[in-house]
Amino acid sequence: MGDPKGFITIARKEGGYRPVKERIFDFGEVEQTLNQEDRRLQAARCMDCGVPFCHWGCPVGSKIPEWQDSLYKGKYDEAYRILHSTNSFPEITGRVCPAPCEKSCVLNIHEEPVTIRENEAATVETAFEMGLITANPPKIRTGKKVAVIGSGPAGLSAADLLNKAGHTVTVFEKNDAIGGLLRYGIPDFKLAKNVIDRRLALFVDEGIIFRTNTCVGKDISKEQLLEEFDAVILAVGAEQPRDLPVEGRDLKGVYFAMEFLTQQNKLVAGQDIPEEERIQAKGKKVLVIGGGDTGSDCVGTSIRQKAANVLQIEILPKPPEKRENGNPWPYWPNTLRTSSSHLEGCERRWSLSTKRLTGENGEVRQAEIVQVEWSKDQNGRWQMNEVPGTTEIIDVDLVLLSMGFTQPVHAGLLETLGVELDQRGNVKVNKFKQTSVSKIFAAGDAEKGASLVVHAIEAGKQAAAGVDAFLNGMSV
Repeated sequence: MGDPKGFITIARKEGGYRPVKERIFDFGEVEQTLNQEDRRLQAARCMDCGVPFCHWGCPVGSKIPEWQDSLYKGKYDEAYRILHSTNSFPEITGRVCPAPCEKSCVLNIHEEPVTIRENEAATVETAFEMGLITANPPKIRTGKKVAVIGSGPAGLSAADLLNKAGHTVTVFEKNDAIGGLLRYGIPDFKLAKNVIDRRLALFVDEGIIFRTNTCVGKDISKEQLLEEFDAVILAVGAEQPRDLPVEGRDLKGVYFAMEFLTQQNKLVAGQDIPEEERIQAKGKKVLVIGGGDTGSDCVGTSIRQKAANVLQIEILPKPPEKRENGNPWPYWPNTLRTSSSHLEGCERRWSLSTKRLTGENGEVRQAEIVQVEWSKDQNGRWQMNEVPGTTEIIDVDLVLLSMGFTQPVHAGLLETLGVELDQRGNVKVNKFKQTSVSKIFAAGDAEKGASLVVHAIEAGKQAAAGVDAFLNGMSV
């Protein structure tokens, strides 16, 4: 370890955010960075404990104590190589991962974990600045061809590893740019898109082929796909949003969160969207239904669009500030999470269910909400009940539905390919990520259900290993 007593003598220090009065006027990244000496000291806090629970908590198995030590010693090349050995793009997870590693860090017993996520982002940025990260194409090609459908974190992770193994990889993306959720689902104030483009340029130099504006199953038939490629990976995500089946859902001014976020990301990228098609929060009373990360992103985007006010509601109870007895370290803490967007000016309320939406001239104007209580039935299953006399009417001009995603979209590609689905509607796979169609594999949210970027990266790694074994004639 860098400093045996660092965790005792050095306090946790975060980079923090840009001032609220500055950042709400642009879509630049909100996080600030520490200087190199402060960052080195933060790396020194890693105590190289006997059992590195941070490594256990990280879905991609990052060798955290090892690269923290290299960072402390100023060995950025070594630190980056260790990071990159388990993660195809640590500069992205260093920005958007909720850091389960920090939640399981031994120092988090005292709520002072190592700043692992910030250290990760800083390490990669310094390595790029020093010119240590360059394209490294495979020296030998196997002659095998793999199609990856979907260019989100799972697809890109799988494509990177299969390309490194010498296979020729083509990534198909139905949208006009590569990145999937990273590109159009995460606001620029959390993940600047030049960060994605920088990594994609390396992938292109290393030989990965990207085809945008291509809808597999429509522009390319199943027969063409299976004839041209030796293996296929479905990394299409879980894009079926959970809807709100209430009266007034069809009113103008009610949108899914991804419609809102995707459009804003395209505007930031310089794309022209006709005024009549824009979803605008300016001057409006915005209601965000759903309390997760996507809902938080809707809050931050609405504030930057100059909404009159923003209310975010959640159907579940308000989480506790601290861990409760049934939720011990090192497990993920089921506690209240406050994002940078929440700090910019937003009202948050919990245990509220939306009963109906009403409007005038076809446009939403009010929402009827009611308080709910949660309890367990005789079988131990949670059930929700409305609290009598708590119904209220709130004025709204824009309603954003951010209640999660249920499954991958079945219509089109999945139905065309004929892959078997599981009970939850996800693509059914075996332990090698192989589907019911032998040449077709699946990775990420499409087979796991909506989850974290870092889980998708790991799923891409597993699918790549399964495909590589399949192409090499091994039984999977």
